Amino acid sequence: MNRPLPYLLVPVLLALAACTGTDEPAGPAPAARAERPSPFADCAPLAVVPASAAATPAGEPGDPLPELTLSCFTGGAPVALRDVKGPAVINVWASWCPPCRKELPAFQRLSERAAGRFQVIGVNSRDSRGGAQSIGEDFGVRFPMLVDQGDAFERGLGRNAFPLTVFVGADGRIRHTDSTGALDDARLAELVRQHLGVEVAA
Repeated sequence: MNRPLPYLLVPVLLALAACTGTDEPAGPAPAARAERPSPFADCAPLAVVPASAAATPAGEPGDPLPELTLSCFTGGAPVALRDVKGPAVINVWASWCPPCRKELPAFQRLSERAAGRFQVIGVNSRDSRGGAQSIGEDFGVRFPMLVDQGDAFERGLGRNAFPLTVFVGADGRIRHTDSTGALDDARLAELVRQHLGVEVAA
């Protein structure tokens, strides 16, 4: 006996409906779940003069920062170094550099003690995003982070050293460049006092 075609399709459609059910919980795709937020602060405030900026110590002004634009680790508009407002302490580092890792916590503490009188800025150079992200998370680094995928900033300064720290006066000119190795709290406080005229606790 021949059955009408619709009766034959009903079991097939029911079987297909049963196969398409899922027990997966609703939520973002695995790739979206794997995305980690940046540990670093946004770079937008870098072109704003600190509210309580100290006057630059008297003396001959140094060179301006290199005419260079770097991207921000958190995204957003790139930052022109000439637009960065001093006083500022700029630390050049990489996750593969042991002295850089050693001194990063001291720079984080310095940024907390700055209290609006100067800025602490990082420049992550010649590094991978994953390496920088992990170090930022592990060491609790929160200050703004620029990204130099090559070594343009160092070349602009005529330096080739890791770590490298640049002290910038209120006029946006370089007051001192330090490449003596890992800096600790006491040495950073001394350099900030000497070159930026700001007293910070060690």
